[in-house]
Amino acid sequence: MPEHKPALLRSTLVAATAAAAAFFALAPASTGATGATEAPAPATAAAPATSATAPVEAAVHTVAFTAPAQAVGAATAGLSPAATRASALSTALAQIGKPYSYGAAGPSAFDCSGLTSFAFKNAGVSIPRTSSAQSTVGTPVSKANLQPGDLVFFYQPVSHVAMYIGNGQVVHASTSGQPVKISPLDSMPFSGARRV
Repeated sequence: MPEHKPALLRSTLVAATAAAAAFFALAPASTGATGATEAPAPATAAAPATSATAPVEAAVHTVAFTAPAQAVGAATAGLSPAATRASALSTALAQIGKPYSYGAAGPSAFDCSGLTSFAFKNAGVSIPRTSSAQSTVGTPVSKANLQPGDLVFFYQPVSHVAMYIGNGQVVHASTSGQPVKISPLDSMPFSGARRV
């Protein structure tokens, strides 16, 4: 697996954190037994900052490991499209490091379209199972207008899909022997993108 430079990885994770923050800002509050609206409980308490990067790392930890479970519960509450994409992206990011397996759709292994369909399913949206079929859903998006959570397709004909996370990076299940990982958008031949 290629090494990520700390600054690049940190900026990528900050972009993912921003996407997840957008989701939680748009998610409806829970309703208690009395029917009154309650503020959601905080996901985790961050440890006191001991360095300039500690707040970023604490926020990334919350997004990567806590948000998917909350996102699944919130998916049935009628999220906005932007919140749905943020939820799907949070779920996809939580799968980083899991193995690639052709035809796998999680939760322990993934192929490219298995990862994206799993992520959107956990956000309450059903999309087709193959990268080719996924390239026809939603609305087309230009490369210049990509937003976190957009599906990005590669090769002609389409044979690979990833999810845009911001800052010119995607999360994807790439190929045999490679785990789910973050890669530069431009590391593969771009063929289009769709917004679900």
